[in-house]
Amino acid sequence: MDQAANLRKLVLENNPLKRTKTIAFTSGKGGVGKSSLAVSVSIALARLGSSVTLLDADLGLANINVILGIIPKYNLYHVIKGKKKLKDIVIQVPEDIKIIAGASGFHQLANLDPKQRSEFIEALSEIDNDDYMIIDTGAGVSQNVLSFVLAADEVIVVTTPEPTAITDAYGIIKSIAAQSPDKTIKLIVNRVQSVAEGKRVAQRVINIAGQFLNIKVENIGFVFDDIYVGKSVRNQKPFIVSYPKSKASACVSIIAERIVNKEVDMEKGSGLVSFFRNFLRSGVDEDE
Repeated sequence: MDQAANLRKLVLENNPLKRTKTIAFTSGKGGVGKSSLAVSVSIALARLGSSVTLLDADLGLANINVILGIIPKYNLYHVIKGKKKLKDIVIQVPEDIKIIAGASGFHQLANLDPKQRSEFIEALSEIDNDDYMIIDTGAGVSQNVLSFVLAADEVIVVTTPEPTAITDAYGIIKSIAAQSPDKTIKLIVNRVQSVAEGKRVAQRVINIAGQFLNIKVENIGFVFDDIYVGKSVRNQKPFIVSYPKSKASACVSIIAERIVNKEVDMEKGSGLVSFFRNFLRSGVDEDE
C-alpha cells in the first residue's frame, strides 16, 4: 500500500463522521459481465487501501460466491429468522474484501414487521464502518433491481458494445431517471475491442441520456475484451487475482482509481442504515 493510500486510510479511520458509501452495479440485460466486474472492482478498491464489503443482491442468479469459489454457509435469511446476527454472516475472503450472501434473504425483507425492521436497521450499525459497499444487483428493470439501485448513493451501469446491451442500458437509465433524476449514474463499457470503441459506445449512451432524459451519465471507464476473464470464471477465481497483468485487470485498476479519486474531498456516503431504510421503503417485488 503506498503512502497516499495509507494516509487516506488513516484519515478515514479517525473520522467519526465516516459512513459507508454504497455503489450499485447494475445492467439492462444479463451476460454483460456485471458480476465479474463488481468482484474485481471491489478487490481493486481494497488494493488501494479501501475497506470493501460486496453484497450479492442478484436474487435470481447469485454469482458472487461462484466467481470467488466459495460456498456461503449463511445469508440474510438466517438473520431475518433470528438464527444469526448480521455481523455473523459477513465472510472475509483471501482477496481482502468481505462478502454478504443475500440471495435467499431479500425476498423476506419486505415482510418484516416494524419491530423486525427496526432490529435489522439497528444491526447495520455493527458493520457500517467500511469505505464502500458494492452491491451486485440483478439485471433488468424489475422492482427488485430498482429497489437496490435507487437506495444506493451511486449507480454504475455496465454495458457492452452490442446494440441490444446498449438499448437495455438506456432502459435501466431511463427507469432510474423516472424515479430519481438526481441519482449519480456512471457507465462502464465492458468487452471493448479498442479504446476508440469504448469511448464511442460511452459517448452514445451519454448523449442519448442527456438528450432524451435530461440526465447526466459519467463515463468511468471501459474494459477490454480479454480471454483471461473467461478462463478466470471457469477457474472460479477473479481475473484481477488470477491474471493481474491482463488487459482487463489493468482497466479495472484504472476504474477503481477513478472511484477513489472522486473521494479526495472526503465526500461521505449516506451509510448502510440509510441505504437499507431507502431499500425497505421502496419495497420488494415478491413475484420476482
